[in-house]
Amino acid sequence: MNKFCLLVSSALIFFISEIGAQQQQQSSVQIKALVDTYKTDPRGPYLRIKWFCDDGTQREPKDPCPDNIGGLQHANFKESTLKLRITNHLFLGEILVDNKPLDFLDINDDYSRLKQYQINAYLGSIDDGWILRKAQYYRGAIQSEDEEAWGKEFFEIFLKDDAFLDSHYYLIRQVLRDIPHNGDDNLAQLMRSQSKILSEAIPSFMDARIKIHGQPQNSDIELVKTFMANQSSKISEVKHKEFEALVLTMETFYAPLNLMTLESDIKRMSLTTDLNKSFSILIESSKKEPSAEQIVVDITNVLYQIRLDINKIKSSKTRLLILDLSNRLEQKLLIESQNWETPTLAENLHKINTLICASMGTGLIENWEYNAIENVIPNQLVNTKISISGLNELLVTSRGVVEWSASMVKANYQEIVEKYTAFEPLAYGFIDDRVRSSIALSLGNTVSDFGAFVAKLSNIENKVMAIDNQTSIRGLNPGYAYGTFIVVDGNPNTVEVDTKNIYIFEKPPADLKPIAGIMTVSEGNLVSHVQLLARNLGIPNAALSYDNLKELKQFSGKKVFYAVSNKGNVILKLEDDMSSSEKELFSKKERSKNVVEVPTAEIKLDINTIVNMRDVDASDSGKLCGPKAANLGGLKKMFPEQVVEGLIIPFGIFRSHMNQQMPGVNTSYWEYLNTTFDDADKMKSDNVSEDKIEAFQLEALSKLYTAMLDINLDVVFVADMKSNFKSVFGASMGEVPVFLRSDTNMEDLKEFTGAGLNLTLFNIKEEDKIIEGIKRVWASAYSERSFKWRQKFLSNPENVFPSILIIPSVDVDYSGVMITKGINSGNDDDLTVAFSRGAGGAVDGQSAETRLITTKGNVLLSPARQPDYIRLPLSGGTKRYTTPFETPILNESNLSDIRELASAIRKSMTSHSDSEKQAYDVEFGFQNNKLWLFQIRPFVENKQAKSSDYLASISFQNDEGELVMLKTKL
Repeated sequence: MNKFCLLVSSALIFFISEIGAQQQQQSSVQIKALVDTYKTDPRGPYLRIKWFCDDGTQREPKDPCPDNIGGLQHANFKESTLKLRITNHLFLGEILVDNKPLDFLDINDDYSRLKQYQINAYLGSIDDGWILRKAQYYRGAIQSEDEEAWGKEFFEIFLKDDAFLDSHYYLIRQVLRDIPHNGDDNLAQLMRSQSKILSEAIPSFMDARIKIHGQPQNSDIELVKTFMANQSSKISEVKHKEFEALVLTMETFYAPLNLMTLESDIKRMSLTTDLNKSFSILIESSKKEPSAEQIVVDITNVLYQIRLDINKIKSSKTRLLILDLSNRLEQKLLIESQNWETPTLAENLHKINTLICASMGTGLIENWEYNAIENVIPNQLVNTKISISGLNELLVTSRGVVEWSASMVKANYQEIVEKYTAFEPLAYGFIDDRVRSSIALSLGNTVSDFGAFVAKLSNIENKVMAIDNQTSIRGLNPGYAYGTFIVVDGNPNTVEVDTKNIYIFEKPPADLKPIAGIMTVSEGNLVSHVQLLARNLGIPNAALSYDNLKELKQFSGKKVFYAVSNKGNVILKLEDDMSSSEKELFSKKERSKNVVEVPTAEIKLDINTIVNMRDVDASDSGKLCGPKAANLGGLKKMFPEQVVEGLIIPFGIFRSHMNQQMPGVNTSYWEYLNTTFDDADKMKSDNVSEDKIEAFQLEALSKLYTAMLDINLDVVFVADMKSNFKSVFGASMGEVPVFLRSDTNMEDLKEFTGAGLNLTLFNIKEEDKIIEGIKRVWASAYSERSFKWRQKFLSNPENVFPSILIIPSVDVDYSGVMITKGINSGNDDDLTVAFSRGAGGAVDGQSAETRLITTKGNVLLSPARQPDYIRLPLSGGTKRYTTPFETPILNESNLSDIRELASAIRKSMTSHSDSEKQAYDVEFGFQNNKLWLFQIRPFVENKQAKSSDYLASISFQNDEGELVMLKTKL
């Protein structure tokens, strides 16, 4: 990155952060109240108009800066507005000329200020000026010509930076649409905003608004004019003028590209040979009244070439012109892509392939991501026939690019949108607006048509209420559920889930408590703890589109039946529509089949000393310690250079501490725990309701949890730990940062994984924090989330014993999970790998780089879209960073190491397994390209869900080898 990106005003940032640290953040309620006052204030967030002179002085409005000094006139801000900047890093009513370009760029806070400007502009466009509702008439507050001049200078500064342009291509093109710099407006957003406002005022206009938002075409102009004519007697004079403004916006938006101007503009620029050639083809073709298909193909080639060659253009002024032109061309492409009809399978695939390329050209996917899949469709189009299985593979790829594209928008804006949504719910529509104004809309519609065709051929019939575009819905884990249907459109972390409910999330929370069923817009990744628990426990899990989620909101709160077959088709119906066989599925006899028992016959509770991890292996799992430590000890023998040293606090030490007197009760911790479960069993025999029993247990365990946080650690145990710490880790406690990992005997059972249920503490260094951490990890076995999962599926949850694995931290560059089988393909010879940058990758549901590694190569299932990650500094704790996505996480050397690791695990672990085909769940990472192993456990799937007669009955049957002609009509 060039020097300008590093020369951020560090003194100012330090000063502001120091002040902010001394002032408490304002609450969402306080900010909302402030926003509401701005909306009704004739000056909004502004205080008054002043002259701001170049020498730093300020003058009154009627006393301009002297000509020999120079300056600008605009508003300054109310004290309340300035305070928000310090306490909450919120910038409302931004005036561009009031900023230094680098401060506005806000590199150190992931370009937050830049993105806030865009959200402010969006809110202003859909909410009658938003906080400037009255202040938009405050003359002189903002000088448009000064703002444009500032914007032009701003872009010409940072567009000099090759690395920034390469890594933030999507963000740059979006910002160009919002920051004034050449007199252009964001017409697409204005058109949607105007139609939205009109539909809210005149409900009968809603159908037209939906068309304008979802399937925008030139013919929409006549649609609006016809509506105006038919409803003229019912439309007020004010609304009539608003309709005329909408028509004018649409006519400007759909006006043909001025090719003569374009040709003259291109001739004045110094471009690459390839870029000049692609422009020439577009211009010459456009003079011959080309088809919509030809225009889309030619524009796509230009957008693609601009993306490839933008860094070869050395002038930042020319880069600015070309990127502006890129946005104008995308607007034309969006229009023409709606006009491009695809009656046959071959034409449909050709259009999908073209729009995938356009997705790369507009920044929705990265160059390397496009390279990974660019030949998938073309390789099929050279033939005249394709198998049904081949069509399904193309559908997975095509649907994937739609998801990657939408995820790019979310990755860039989700955090700041959630920040604004907390006090202004309208901000939540920003991401949807950006997706709909991108090529992802046309690509999604085209893929949906393809999906409907493939579904019909494959006998895949989703029956999800009666909503549209059900081909976007696909099953992830088989299972069935009955319960209250809850649609969560927003931040899932604010929702208290209920075990009896079925939920739709945009993205599931990382610490999800047990629920009956789940559907997600953002799948996260295939191997997160949430996904593995769902797969293990037979909890039905499916992915769907955001449009599907919005359509299903009308059923939120109703009782439903939900099922996902092992072939991936999905059923969702209201309770009244359930068949007798579906109702029979939820008898007590059927539900009891899922319950498993934690084995305790061989547990060793008499070992009360610290154990060196080198001295254990898989045979000690569930006896001396949990499977994390036991299996890692075995891995240490197999891979001594890839596994760190480790200490184990065995079950016996925990159990001996539980004999202490528990404060506030006349009994020991252990007796209190067992009495709690005995009382619950008695309540059950007395026919007390399950809800009351659970409430009783949760209250009792909450008391136990709190008491255990202050349990006294035996001085002999602490001394033993300190001694082993120094001998094994080579330094005293407090000098080496470590992980404390809960490791219970309830994990990795044959029918219960327990993945991610208990506490892991990252990078703890100070001695007192390690001591405190031991208590916290022990207590976590009795947290509400852990209890609910195991209570639901274990017959003897009182016999859960936590051990603790202590390992030194490795500050990995990236980390993740490998399953030694193809999760989706079902192939035991494949590998499913998900990786994220930094520590703790993939397990918490991050949008990870996911690959299917086969004997012949590797397939990119999804790229990473997690914008932040953590690293593990030597000082302890974690440090957060943000990242773009312009390069893959895993390199070829990593992939080779992963294959070797899987081969060694399959060979060495077979002797410890009941089955030669046992798959494993492995957590590991890379530091400077060296592989480090952190955990291995059996990969557990739910056999009941897979073998269910009902699920088999709803699975589709077809001959996947059947061939289909590419000229077949859709």
